[in-house]
Amino acid sequence: MSVMGRPLQAMALAFGELAADLEAAGELSVTDFAKACSLVSVLFGSLGFAFKFAEKDYTSKVDDLVQASERFKTLGSLLEVDVEQGTVRNGGSHSRNLLRVKRGIEMVKILFEHILESECSHLRDSASKAYEAVFSQHHPWAIRKAVAAGTYTLPSKSQFLKVLKEDDASARIHMSGYVGGVKPVIHHVETLFLSRNLGLDW
Repeated sequence: MSVMGRPLQAMALAFGELAADLEAAGELSVTDFAKACSLVSVLFGSLGFAFKFAEKDYTSKVDDLVQASERFKTLGSLLEVDVEQGTVRNGGSHSRNLLRVKRGIEMVKILFEHILESECSHLRDSASKAYEAVFSQHHPWAIRKAVAAGTYTLPSKSQFLKVLKEDDASARIHMSGYVGGVKPVIHHVETLFLSRNLGLDW
């Protein structure tokens, strides 16, 4: 089976390569970042109804970054133009979408960390903790309530892995690979915002 037929493995490889590129160059290509992030959309879809809103919103933001890659070489240059134009926080700006994509890949990181640490056969607790850590503070009460209700429809861990075409052993390898690769990528994106005094909680 090809890597592209196994989304979890593809994610781990893509973010591992991004982390290596970041270590070598000290910056990230918009094209490579968007390509890696696009692979995560499949995972949101695999979580079912509870995170359907996240899949749709995340995919639209990644698509914007794909389009932005035609104009900008690096994430830093993308952000710098919005800073110069005073459009960083504008709805639909590339910078705003970058921050939201960062939250998406961060939520998946936390989800995987909880799955790796837990022996639970269900995803409810891990997904709830990941949502609470990343998205909850940015969402109105109605969305938080809908997500809480939706977690009861989440697939079991075994069902989730079956959709991803992995068993427990291979999933642990690829989840660990994703977590290791995505950490420096998330840190880099956060640093781009914080070094320009733009903040992250908006």
